[in-house]
Amino acid sequence: MEFLPITSAEDYRVRDIYTSYSSTFPADEQRDWNQFTALFSNPHVKIISVLHESQAIGYLIIWELSSYIFMEHFEVFEAFRSQKLGSHITGYLFKNYPRIILEIEPEHLGDDAKRRYSFYQKNGFTLIDEMYVQPSYGEGKKPLDLWLLANYIPEDLKRVKDEIYDVVYH
Repeated sequence: MEFLPITSAEDYRVRDIYTSYSSTFPADEQRDWNQFTALFSNPHVKIISVLHESQAIGYLIIWELSSYIFMEHFEVFEAFRSQKLGSHITGYLFKNYPRIILEIEPEHLGDDAKRRYSFYQKNGFTLIDEMYVQPSYGEGKKPLDLWLLANYIPEDLKRVKDEIYDVVYH
């Protein structure tokens, strides 16, 4: 498996990633095209294309924050799901980033949410906040009640949330 940083919005892979991102994540959980392409000029953000057997199988959007990374989006493309590739990707993340925080929909919102929560639990993440609110991504988008998960226990959860709000959703 290869993990290739994408450093420019002009990269040919960006359009495919955005197309999948737009159809996979609910509208309130995504950036519009201009916001998405602006990520490439943000020094905190890494967008990583994931390849398996020379095929692009997904991507990661991570924010390098003060003492952890915030994984804003993680997707295995639909054609490659249910092949245990997501677990290999989390293995890469754990090896390269000892402190990871991410947001998910609460498991009671449906089968997909329950499946995602189970996946993250099996792969070393625990629930650290059930009262987390993802701020709106902008005009016409709603804030969302989500859960925060992590692969460690943050010492100061309020500070972590404040940093996510200030840096990721400013």
